[in-house]
Amino acid sequence: MSDAPDNFGNGGLVGDGRYRLTHRLGRGGMAEVFAAEDVRLGRTVAVKLLRADLAEDPVSKARFTREAQSVAGLNHHAIVAVYDSGEDVVGGQSVPYIVMEIVEGRTIRDLLMNAEAPGPEQALIIVSGVLEALAYSHQHGIVHRDIKPANVIITNNGAVKVMDFGIARALHGAQSTMTQTGMVMGTPQYLSPEQALGKAVDHRSDLYATGCLMYELLALRPPFTGETPLSVVYQHVQDIPTPPSEASDACPPELDGMVMRSLAKEPDDRFQTAEEMRGLVQYALQMLYDQGGHTGTWNTGPVDMHEGPRTPAAGFAGTTAMPHPDVSGTTAIPQPILPAGYGGGDDGGFEGHGNRGSGRGKLWVLAVLAV
Repeated sequence: MSDAPDNFGNGGLVGDGRYRLTHRLGRGGMAEVFAAEDVRLGRTVAVKLLRADLAEDPVSKARFTREAQSVAGLNHHAIVAVYDSGEDVVGGQSVPYIVMEIVEGRTIRDLLMNAEAPGPEQALIIVSGVLEALAYSHQHGIVHRDIKPANVIITNNGAVKVMDFGIARALHGAQSTMTQTGMVMGTPQYLSPEQALGKAVDHRSDLYATGCLMYELLALRPPFTGETPLSVVYQHVQDIPTPPSEASDACPPELDGMVMRSLAKEPDDRFQTAEEMRGLVQYALQMLYDQGGHTGTWNTGPVDMHEGPRTPAAGFAGTTAMPHPDVSGTTAIPQPILPAGYGGGDDGGFEGHGNRGSGRGKLWVLAVLAV
């Protein structure tokens, strides 16, 4: 599809003429996102279109449609809202679209790639915002199943929003892992062991992925890296990550217990709810404000290494990390602010000052081979 919205459908109009595409916001592996004018309500929205070359692929189409169905019933300030969905004709093909809230800001992936990693306090505020969104979606029976930096936005107002429920599934259908032959949907750096093994997935898989996100924000790299997706998936199943404070001096060792618990191999050994995990995140944030880090006067639980090989701080057997695919994300330059309160009722805001990273956040956005 050309960059010119006019080339789409009927002169850049989607949804029986209701949405007029104005300019492209981004393009990913499955979809393109355009800013658009809702001519009926006179507001600016984002329109996400399945790529035309995938429109005839039933798996891609089902995943795309599932996103609209999953989020349609969710109404929360920390979740990017879906307003409408449908199908329109492009070059004789029926292509599905989703109309969403337009969010100005940058993804966590953008911040990490641009070496703008937050400090520990700001990292915990971000994680708290993600967990608030997950607590709400889990209460409404939806498991996200693809929490990662590219799916978390920091808005220009400093709020945290979770997006892309494309492989989400209702909890009552969690026995299905949305597998293809020999394949599992997900992102290797943030894939829970049970996802990797094709086992039943529930809300605790989201908490594992959030633990991976928290590790990366604190340690300035994902818990596991490798030269191939399969090597990373293997580590999620078999290896114990290095505690984040050993991977980065910037991470207070007081946070190690909380992070390592979130990355437990067995779901029963992790936090059992997003609310429980968020409660400890809030406690850690309070203690960082009150007593500071690297003091040895408090902790977030034991650093239980369990059994299994330790992953070196430099990554899997010293191998290099997988690169980010060269895709554009949101482009607005945020001016985030730290919210006045960080307890109940905060929106997971973020002050964009802290440790300057070196462009980590390595990820793949494709399905990976199951172990």
